[in-house]
Amino acid sequence: MPVYTVHAPSATAANVRTTDKFTFVRDGFHFWAMVFGPLWLIWNWLWLALIGWIIAIVWLDLILAKLGAGFLAIVSADILIALLMGFEAASLQRWTLSRRNWRQLDVVVADDEEAAERRFFDRWTAKQRGSGNDPLAVDRGSPPPTRDVPGQPFSKPPPLPGSSIIGLFPEPGGPG
Repeated sequence: MPVYTVHAPSATAANVRTTDKFTFVRDGFHFWAMVFGPLWLIWNWLWLALIGWIIAIVWLDLILAKLGAGFLAIVSADILIALLMGFEAASLQRWTLSRRNWRQLDVVVADDEEAAERRFFDRWTAKQRGSGNDPLAVDRGSPPPTRDVPGQPFSKPPPLPGSSIIGLFPEPGGPG
């Protein structure tokens, strides 16, 4: 089953009004990114990745040509770069989203994107109802203990040891 990561535009925009902007990125191999690498990058608005891809291909081809590699070696290297592009396309999408200050909300396993959306929004809306519609709220339990509260056992500091030995070792000269 494919795995999808869910991304929201910013840390404060993960609410019910902006759910149409949530993005689902499928993890795994992207065939069209392998076959049409630069066009796939343009289609998905991955401009910095496109510039990096162009620089990498030109640099690799020039280095191989200067080293005296044949045409078949250069084409083989380009095919390997295309395979790498197919395998890392989803990582490039997630990297670009994180550069644009999007945050990852969840990871969803589903058969297709529509099922992933359904599964995510079922879980997300249930969590929204339970947290009082504050997506950044975290239940941390009771407040931490404070010092110097009369009648509370945690307000007394621990007793200081009578000797300079710390740990589970017996006191020198004491009962063993």
